[in-house]
Amino acid sequence: MGAVYTIWLRDMKWFIRSKARVVSMFVTPFMWLAIIGTGLSGVVGEIPGSGNYLNFLAPGVVGMAVLFTSTMTGVSVLWDKQFGFMKEILVAPVSRTSVMFGKAMGGATIGMLQGSMLLVAAALIGAKMPGVDGFLLAVLFMLLISLTFVSIGLAFASKIDDPIAFPIVMNFFLLPVFFLSGAIFPLNTAPSWMRFIGYVNPLTYGVDGLRGSISGALAARFPIWLDLVVLALFGLAMVSFGGYLFKKIKA
Repeated sequence: MGAVYTIWLRDMKWFIRSKARVVSMFVTPFMWLAIIGTGLSGVVGEIPGSGNYLNFLAPGVVGMAVLFTSTMTGVSVLWDKQFGFMKEILVAPVSRTSVMFGKAMGGATIGMLQGSMLLVAAALIGAKMPGVDGFLLAVLFMLLISLTFVSIGLAFASKIDDPIAFPIVMNFFLLPVFFLSGAIFPLNTAPSWMRFIGYVNPLTYGVDGLRGSISGALAARFPIWLDLVVLALFGLAMVSFGGYLFKKIKA
């Protein structure tokens, strides 16, 4: 646990000290809400269960922010390789599983902080704000999404050595995951082949759970318990897979 905490604390200090990173991670998704959400609200019309388009989009943008922030945690692993810090960690008398879990918790914490800030920002521009129970449930979904995709990012980072190529590869993977999750349009209006891909996409259940937590059960396509179970099982599988590949990482 000491190793996990140390790695987590290092990543958190690295995040807090990078002012440009903090600002850009908040501003970009906020622009989605303020411009796309507000601008299309008068065009799209009412969405069953959610109301206006801003209410529908807000959980999707929160999911998007958590998704990209968590997955890009793998970049820190690549820079640690470049500067030799990863070699020092790997020769320390701690298990590689602890190192991986510390990295995962650092990325998950940052993703949850960003998602929570976006919820407050969404409320300030007119989106529906959940009650205390709904907010806590939304935080739980953020945690599950973060751990799932941090693990995927670390798995990719264990096989990629170029920190410049990593974001390109990850965006190629992440954009279909995001667009086919129901974050920006209801999946029930999509063609059947697109709905099928959406239903096997783990982020679909994360976004749906966020939407149910924030806007109410009527806004969700699936029961909350189903979203939790599917996301938790997939997250457990990805944490195990990421841990397995991280054990084989070479500095």
